[in-house]
Amino acid sequence: MFNYIKKHKSLIICLAILLSSSFLASLIQTSFGKVDIELMNLKTQDGQNLVYDLYKPSIATKENQVPFIVVVPGFQRSKEALSNIAIELSRRGFAVALIDPYAQGMSSSSKSRMAATTQGYGMFALVEHASEGHFSFIDIDLIGSTGHSMGGNAAIRGANYFGKEATKNGTKSKLHSVYVSGYVLTLRENILKHSRSNMGVSYALYDEGAFRNELKGWDAANMKIAPESLRVVNSVLPESDRVKEVELGKYYGDKSNNTLRVIFNEELLHPFQPYNIEATSNQIEYFDMVFGSPIKINATNQIWQFKEFFTLLNLVVSLLMLIPIARFFLDLNFFKEIVKTIPAALPKQTQQGKFIFWIIFFTSALIACISFIPMVDVAKFLFYESANRELTWFFPQRMNNSVMLWAAFNGTIGLCIFYISYRLVGRHHGTKISSWGININRYEFAKTVLLGLIIFISYYLILFTIYNLFHVDYRFWFMGVRVFQPEMLLVLAMYFPLFFIFFFSNSLRVNGAMRFENQPEWQSKLIAGFANSLGLMLIIIIQYVTYAKSGTVFWTTNWLSVNLLFGIVPMMFILPYFNRTFFQLTGRVYLGPIVTCLIFIMILSTNTVVYLPL
Repeated sequence: MFNYIKKHKSLIICLAILLSSSFLASLIQTSFGKVDIELMNLKTQDGQNLVYDLYKPSIATKENQVPFIVVVPGFQRSKEALSNIAIELSRRGFAVALIDPYAQGMSSSSKSRMAATTQGYGMFALVEHASEGHFSFIDIDLIGSTGHSMGGNAAIRGANYFGKEATKNGTKSKLHSVYVSGYVLTLRENILKHSRSNMGVSYALYDEGAFRNELKGWDAANMKIAPESLRVVNSVLPESDRVKEVELGKYYGDKSNNTLRVIFNEELLHPFQPYNIEATSNQIEYFDMVFGSPIKINATNQIWQFKEFFTLLNLVVSLLMLIPIARFFLDLNFFKEIVKTIPAALPKQTQQGKFIFWIIFFTSALIACISFIPMVDVAKFLFYESANRELTWFFPQRMNNSVMLWAAFNGTIGLCIFYISYRLVGRHHGTKISSWGININRYEFAKTVLLGLIIFISYYLILFTIYNLFHVDYRFWFMGVRVFQPEMLLVLAMYFPLFFIFFFSNSLRVNGAMRFENQPEWQSKLIAGFANSLGLMLIIIIQYVTYAKSGTVFWTTNWLSVNLLFGIVPMMFILPYFNRTFFQLTGRVYLGPIVTCLIFIMILSTNTVVYLPL
């Protein structure tokens, strides 16, 4: 028994770290036991359902009712992506509902193609629910909402929607105050004139989407002079007091009649705006101003970063844990026969070989770079329903469809380059097919597939256990491994075949074309990591170098698809490391792409919009 434990001590260590860091993350998330967090599900209109985390401070009771704030993540984001806001507001005594927007996370899809605009991603229904007195511990006269990006649009639309309702009924708006982060497109006169809510606006000075604003270039995101922010402020001021330049951080209007306005303009990029102490402080101070924090804590006193550290530790350790999980099962007699001797490495590179290698390296990266945006456009045509936010069973993930086409295309190109280089050069310089690690019979291949499925299931069973125990997952900011619903297995099966072309191509190239005699393993893996991700890195570099020089991003129409790469590039970089390690465990190129494709595609699928008709 002792020898068995010693043999698999790395797996035990990984599990111990996951449990410990999850426990500590949970302590921070609950403000060290002062806030209860409960997963809730609200049945809404048209048979839809809204899933949300309810943060209830211990001070909130029927006798001591507290303000209630609904937090709305943006496009492509689940509730966990804005847990930092929920943590900071709830530890100050606010009751908080952190929602999964419709078609994202665990919430159902919406029958509306404009869910953020017409339903606030589900926020409207939850505000209605709360205002009817279903939560005895909240003050129904002090209900607010905040959101980032499209979640910010939901907040603006909420002020408009409930403002119209209040005017029609001659009552106060059910939505007392809203805070809009990272979105100004709908700060228009026809929208603002119906608002009966206090409003704070926070916009990043370097927001990549500012090219869509009324001004152009760098001035488009300058909230001192932007027409959008001027309208927000001037809409509540007498004509004689209207301003030509907004003073950032200054409160205009009067909170007693819900006309309070304030504008912030943090020096950040759009996707990183929620994860900043200054931006978070501004939001905390705003809600303290409009509601009065039940628990007074300085706005700069923030603890959410520590939760992010522990869930980042979860993310890193959980991925590393794939290797000891595989070793554990490969140690069983049933799977031992799929372990083969590692084939000999390729002969040491000659000068000519190095020249050809680097030509192929940069050519592949260039193809990967120039093919991504065209695949985004092709996906809009091939998958029309999901591209237009319509419910469909046919490849329902709007953003992942383009990534899938890019992966299938580049995986196929990679296989062709690999074979052609062997036929024209490799076989004449000592390369043997046996070094590729592709020889396998049907029985061994079936066992390899079975093992890949078992590793995938084991990985997610551990995640589900941790989530049920501590209500945390594995993540850093908006990149995360999260739990999923059963229907996502159908989505995984749908996307797996085309994605697998890329994952298998990578494994074959990493182990059959990038493994040379006398080359240090770290160097080989590092080169492979850049080979697999350089093309996408170049897209980000082009986008932001152009932005830095001109004030407008290079790709405007598909700028959100470029932003998506912030979460994809790290996965692309570490993929070769796993494919090489699994190759070293089995001597074959198959287990690595099976495991990584299953897990990485599930990660992508659970962190994007899914327009399933459920």
